[in-house]
Parts: sequence; C-alpha cells; structure tokens
Amino acid sequence: MSKLNLTRRGVIKTGAAAGTALAMPTILTAGSHAGFTNAPTGSSVTLGFNVPQTGPYAEEGMDELRAQELAVQHLNGEGDGGMMNTFSSKALKGNGILGKKVEFVTGDTQTKSDAARASAKSMIEKDGAIMVNGGSSSGVAIAVQGLCQEAGIIFMAGLTHSNDTTGKDKKANGFRHFFNGYMSAAALAPVLKSAYGDDRQAYHLTADYTWGWTQQESIAAATEAMGWNTVNNVLTPLASTDFSSYIAPVLNSGADVLVLNHYGGNMVNSLTNAIQFGLRDKMVNGKKFEIVVPLYSELMAAGAGENVQGVIGSMNWNWQLQDAGSKAFVKSFGEKYGRPPSNSAHTCYVQTLLYADACERAGTFNPCGVGEALEGFDFDGLGNGPTSYRADDHQCFKDVLVMKGKENPTNEYDTLEIVEVTPRAQVEYAPDHPMFAGGQLGACNPGA
Repeated sequence: MSKLNLTRRGVIKTGAAAGTALAMPTILTAGSHAGFTNAPTGSSVTLGFNVPQTGPYAEEGMDELRAQELAVQHLNGEGDGGMMNTFSSKALKGNGILGKKVEFVTGDTQTKSDAARASAKSMIEKDGAIMVNGGSSSGVAIAVQGLCQEAGIIFMAGLTHSNDTTGKDKKANGFRHFFNGYMSAAALAPVLKSAYGDDRQAYHLTADYTWGWTQQESIAAATEAMGWNTVNNVLTPLASTDFSSYIAPVLNSGADVLVLNHYGGNMVNSLTNAIQFGLRDKMVNGKKFEIVVPLYSELMAAGAGENVQGVIGSMNWNWQLQDAGSKAFVKSFGEKYGRPPSNSAHTCYVQTLLYADACERAGTFNPCGVGEALEGFDFDGLGNGPTSYRADDHQCFKDVLVMKGKENPTNEYDTLEIVEVTPRAQVEYAPDHPMFAGGQLGACNPGA
C-alpha cells in the first residue's frame, strides 16, 4: 500500500529528518500554560503521530494515521464529530483543545525502536509536539515511552500488546488504551478449552522481542492451567518473511496445536507457511490439528485471506460491534476512507480524544495535570463498554473480544467474526501480578 497522502494546515514532517543533529527541547515560559516542555503560546497546538509507515507492521501504521487525522478533524469541529458525540465525557467542544487549533506532524517508526525514538525526538525538539501517539510494536512503544518520560511529554501508546508496556517498563508520562498479552490469554483460554478440549500439545512460534515473549508467557500459562502441555517455544526474528524452516519441525514434534505469537506481516507469512505445509489437514494424537493466533487484526486477516478460516484469536476492538460509539466511529471512518477501521485505527483515534479530553478537564496542557486527569478516569461511549484507566500502572481495562476466521467471508473486511465478548472482570489482574512486576511508575515529568 502506498503512503497515505495526509493534509494539514501547515507542513507535515516525518521522522526522516531525525538523523540530523537536533536541538534541545524548546521550553516556552510565556503565557498562562508555561513551565513545561513545548508549552503552546500561539493559536495552535501540535500533536506527534509516530507510526510504522514502512516495515512489517506498516499496514497497521497507515490505518492508525488515517484515524489520527480523523480525530484531529473532529477535534477541530470538522466532519460529523464521530465518537465525540457518544463519549460520556462532554468536555470536548469541537473547537480544538483548550481553544487552540490542533495540528500534527508525522513520523515513520519503521517498526524499529531506534528509528521510532529518533522520529519522536524530532517531533518534540524541532516541531514542538506536546503529545506523541502511535506505534504498532511494543518494542517501539517502550522505547518511545521512555523518551517521552525524559522529555516531559505525554505518550499515548498505540498498538502495543506486551505486558511490559504497563508492567516493568511503565512510566508516569505513558498511557495505554490497548489491551495486553495477559488479557488475551485470559479471554482465549476458556474458548480454546471449549473448542479444542483440555488435553492438547502446543507448539509456539514467537516473535523475538518484548511483545512475543510476554504474549507467549501469558498464553502458555493460561493454557497450561487448563490442562494443555507446551511442547516447545521457538523464537523467530522480527525481520523474518519465510517461516518454512520454523514450521517443518512442528510436523514431528508431537504437537497438535500451533500457536503463532506473530503479528502483522509476520503472522500473514507464518500462517500461510503453516497452511502450505498442510498442518490443518492433519490428525495428530487422534485430534484435528489446530492453529491459534493470540492477537488478531482485521488487516492481518485480510492479508491472510482464506487461511484464517476457523482460526481463533483475540482483539482489542472490532468494527462489527454495535454499541453507539463503535457505530459512530465506523460511520465517520467509512465515509472518509471507504473502508471499515481496524482495531489499531480505533485505539489511536480513541487515545487522541482521551488526551484532548484530559487537557480540557485539567484546564492545562501541562503533562502532569493531564496525567492526573487520566489516572483513575472512568468513561464510556468509546467502544468496548465501560472503561477505566488504572492509576497504578496507566493500563486501560475494558471488555476483550475473541474472534474466529469466517468460513464464508463476503469481502476482505469481513474475514473475522466475534465469537465472544469477554467481560472486563475476567481479564483484570492485580497491579503487582508477577507478569507485571519489576518496574516503578515513578513521578510525572513536566520537562521544566
């Protein structure tokens, strides 16, 4: 897919310029909102949208960018307002944020932590971004979250599913609306037990970085607790495009389930290779061989085509939900782009509104005031039912979806069906849960 041609009032910059020497952050002290990094004094405020426009997660990143542009339009009073009309908080008025017109700059994370930090650094130091939103990799999210903490900027994490983002690597300046590996496992385990039984031999292929590690740990723990045995866990490089050499050993392993802890283009390729090896046509241990994809997206499913039929996985949100907020977002997004939004688009759109709303409720752009407004914030009307940002770790809690590949899809966006809406209570956990231990939230950094 070619890069989206986004327009804004002003110049759109990308992270490409980040390879040059950068100045220190500009700390503006004039005006009523002074004393913190990039305090806006003019008639506009700049947000930084940092997403993968190239690399294995580029499809997700481009959909995030579409949603972020739509959110900016709605905040500025353009279009139909989307989820602003269904959001339980009524602080947003369609006149920007705190009366300032919203503008934005963009960066390409390339699904690489170093590139993502460089593009975020450029947005903050050169473009005056007061908030950074986006990303489709937990490695990227953790790296950028650390940078924003150091710079005194709010980071609204995009598509990041690793337990570590709000676990050992949590930061006071960082917030996550997306769910995590533990929540996926808690939602999936009962469904997998019902569908495939409690006596299964599971073989895991796992993306070799923080998301893959914690996703595999979560799904293995949840399935082993219900009786499954983990035969093997093999780590695969994020840059892999052909997984044939990893699939072949599964055939003689005694496993009767393959768990693909892969995402984006990696999942499309590994699932395709598994189907090419005929795994789903085999009988092992007297059982039909099954494949599980713990973390799904509509874009991945569209890319994998008929290979996803009958494959179970989890999602943060899906365009087929019938609550008022979801329907409003799907309508706005569909009218602008001619297609339904992905769950990555949803989370970046929602987090843009949540940041703006927190600024309005706090009466300031100061990141510490914004953080206080988000901590412990309970809201509804943005999809997935009643939702809460936990103050202890800045993790969002809401209902989680279990999905399955449709047997007879009608088009490329109709490849998945919702098989269960897992209630929020089933996926909640204590802040000191062992899978999330080891880090300290710390104190908010205003940057000045």
